[in-house]
Amino acid sequence: MNLPSSRIGIAWLGVALFVSGGLRSTGARAAAEPPFTCSPAARPANLTLALNDLNNDTVTLSAFKGRVILLNFWATWCGPCRTETPWFVELQNRYGKDGLQVLGVSIDDPLSLIKPYAADLKINYPILQGMGHRDEIAAAFGSLRGVPTTFIISRDGKLCAKHVGATARAGYEAQVKGLLPVY
Repeated sequence: MNLPSSRIGIAWLGVALFVSGGLRSTGARAAAEPPFTCSPAARPANLTLALNDLNNDTVTLSAFKGRVILLNFWATWCGPCRTETPWFVELQNRYGKDGLQVLGVSIDDPLSLIKPYAADLKINYPILQGMGHRDEIAAAFGSLRGVPTTFIISRDGKLCAKHVGATARAGYEAQVKGLLPVY
């Protein structure tokens, strides 16, 4: 058989990608990933952090113990935060009845900016005011190196995951589902 060298090169590239896992056979089923679980070595989350909500009522994170908590630190000026917020609204809608509680903490915005942002994005979960509480937040969760920063906390109050920067929606959902009961 006399094939042009470019076709042979392409054929070998295809074989190499298939063998290395770069291409998947349409006839073979990909193995399902195991559900996300929290490491037994995960440290407890500091759920004593107390901040005011949009009505200036004090909310302590311990009020949500027994639920899976997706704790998102964000800012109104943050583009990736604005992208993630609708995902969190959807996750709260979908999994709230199963034990998920999304909480948002605006780290440096005044109430006058937070309220319209929450209304515009139709946020359906508690928003807490973090402005002026950087030391308390750092004591509870460490220094925030950027926004968004999101923690996934198990029902028993363990820090199971931390995401710094934008994260894929599917990643959050997989972690949340892994910590919720299966019905």
